[in-house]
Amino acid sequence: MIEASIAACLLLFLGDFLSTFCYHVPEHVFGSLHLKTHHTSKQTFRHYAILTVNAQVLLDGILGALPYLLIAVPLWSYSPIGTVLGLLLGQLHVWWRHACVMNWQTPKIVAGLCHILFITTPEQHWLHHQKTTVGFGDIFTFFDAPARSWFRFLRLLRFQVRASGQKMAVRL
Repeated sequence: MIEASIAACLLLFLGDFLSTFCYHVPEHVFGSLHLKTHHTSKQTFRHYAILTVNAQVLLDGILGALPYLLIAVPLWSYSPIGTVLGLLLGQLHVWWRHACVMNWQTPKIVAGLCHILFITTPEQHWLHHQKTTVGFGDIFTFFDAPARSWFRFLRLLRFQVRASGQKMAVRL
């Protein structure tokens, strides 16, 4: 039971870390797939993220889940039950944190517990949908501050790369 709990927690923590810093934040800076499928204002979030079978939406979901699946591979030999539990809890959290579009209100006691455990609530995740530069960390809120720093660094890097590319084009 302890091994299963450790494996589940490791999967959620490491998966969220890798998904946030290796996919989610870089996609906000360099990509467009995630922004088009997860943050567009053209359709309601409920329509395109929960009910659609759009290939781009599915691809974005798979790419966001890939870090969890990569972590699951080595954890499987440690605890298959814990690995499955972690993946299930992660998927349940995805569904729960998107419940805000159905006018969900997290009960105060649950919100308080989530605050103590640094777990993202639907209301916190909805802030990310409204303002894409805040509320990083799909499962854990403590990833938000370092993710914002990573976001700023990547934006500066993108700016510098574009500026140096323009200088080279002018010289040619």
